[in-house]
Amino acid sequence: MALGSKTKQYETPNHPFQGERIASEHSLIERYGLKNKEELWRAQSELRSYRREARELLAQPQDERTVQRRREEFLGRLERVGVLDEGGDLGDILGLEVEDVLERRLQTVVYRKGLANTTQQARQFIVHGHVLVGGQRQQIPSYVVDVDEEGLVAFDENSPLADELHPERAEGQ
Repeated sequence: MALGSKTKQYETPNHPFQGERIASEHSLIERYGLKNKEELWRAQSELRSYRREARELLAQPQDERTVQRRREEFLGRLERVGVLDEGGDLGDILGLEVEDVLERRLQTVVYRKGLANTTQQARQFIVHGHVLVGGQRQQIPSYVVDVDEEGLVAFDENSPLADELHPERAEGQ
């Protein structure tokens, strides 16, 4: 592999010109403040990989210890990330939607916590370095926020946005 090149982290749609799919993509991009379709396709690919792993684990014999351990690790990882509810099983993973993955992005979490008025504004605050996750500056809007990190998402105290009277602060925050 050449220096600086990377493999794609997503798969493009098989039929690029389906009006219904394009319309649903546009509504998701608008609702979650995504920069482009590539970010949506990454989330869809991540969801596909979750489903693929769940199907593989469901196909394995239930009584083997190694399979049971892999199953518990996989479910624990998805619960920690917040994609799967606590106590969920492999069948629940097959019912997940791309929105479940998009809801765990830092950009969405910042918006849902009321730190920004829109998802686009949340993205800007993150990229400009105003947001901390557990005391660490996080400048990647697609960063996946773990459930235990959700309460640690806040403005940097040295940021002008930390002042509650700042004009760009969300109403009521």
